[in-house]
Amino acid sequence: MMVAKKSIKFIAVLVLALFSISSYGDDAKHEPGNKVDTQEEINEYIAHHLKDSHDFHFYTHNESGTHYSFPLPVIVWTSNGLKTFMSSEFHHDDSGKVIVDAGDTKLVKLHSKIYELESGASTINFDEDHHATNAHKVLDFSITKSAFGMILAGLLMLLGFGALARGYKNGKSIPTGFARVLEPLVIYVRDEIARPNIGEKKYRKFMGFLLTVFFFIWILNLLGLTPLGFNVTGQIAVTACLAIFTVIIYLVSGSKDFWAHTLWMPGVPYILRPILAVIELVGFVVIKPFSLLIRLFANITAGHFVVMSLIALMITLKADFGPVVSTGMSLVLSLFIMVIEILVAFLQAFIFTMLSSLFIGMAVEEHDDHH
Repeated sequence: MMVAKKSIKFIAVLVLALFSISSYGDDAKHEPGNKVDTQEEINEYIAHHLKDSHDFHFYTHNESGTHYSFPLPVIVWTSNGLKTFMSSEFHHDDSGKVIVDAGDTKLVKLHSKIYELESGASTINFDEDHHATNAHKVLDFSITKSAFGMILAGLLMLLGFGALARGYKNGKSIPTGFARVLEPLVIYVRDEIARPNIGEKKYRKFMGFLLTVFFFIWILNLLGLTPLGFNVTGQIAVTACLAIFTVIIYLVSGSKDFWAHTLWMPGVPYILRPILAVIELVGFVVIKPFSLLIRLFANITAGHFVVMSLIALMITLKADFGPVVSTGMSLVLSLFIMVIEILVAFLQAFIFTMLSSLFIGMAVEEHDDHH
């Protein structure tokens, strides 16, 4: 049974890697006969993959140039009010050539950003630095890939934890189904993260936040390994929001002793206390959240970049080793990195939750000046 489970996991990862390579090769053809086959084009494609987008692009037919994608709702606030339509109106164009006529407003998409053309303009004009001169950005509330991924992760968490809660409510001592996977992880977060760092008396108050952060990041990291192109935790805006939530929680929950030791540290000369207060505040408000957001963002982005670069070996090495050898090397290396990325998906969720609980524990700790 154990061997069978390991075989299933290996096959699943293998299929995932093959699907990713296939998706890369198919998605790398933006126009008929225009394959991504140079290092510059590969770098541009990887950079495009790491960014957020307004649709899911699955496949492009090489001969006809037909794009097969899943459009998402575009919701923007323009000078003429709210405009809504599907992203398919842009016809998978990201160069500003396709103009969407939304009633009294003309919109274009340029480098994954939506712009509103000035009144009377029929095309977008650029300066020497390729900046739009007759268009301005709009307030974009669209359901992008990252937003869709967060919604999907939230729904999966509601379904999973809802099933776990119903099992406990019905008196089941042993969870069934997917709840059996969640219970050990919940106990792990409680016993190995929350209790040691926050303390036995106060950890329960913060368990909801810690569990939410852990499973939210973990699920999004796993979704990022699928060929759908999710890179939610690789968006610095997402990691910054998670870090801000942590900052707000430990600053609001800080005990009197915490603020007393932060703003007027005992045991040091009075002349140094204001200087130390500034240093402590900068540490808690700026440095600690920055370390949280940049660690998660950098590691996930680097993982995606490495995977995509290894997949690109089948293109860059084809001339030297032939298509068979280059594709085989790309497959083996991508499969190896994909297995490591599964571990990193859990590890980054653990590290973010661990550091968050550590910072919260520092804020709620009761100090003893006698020791």
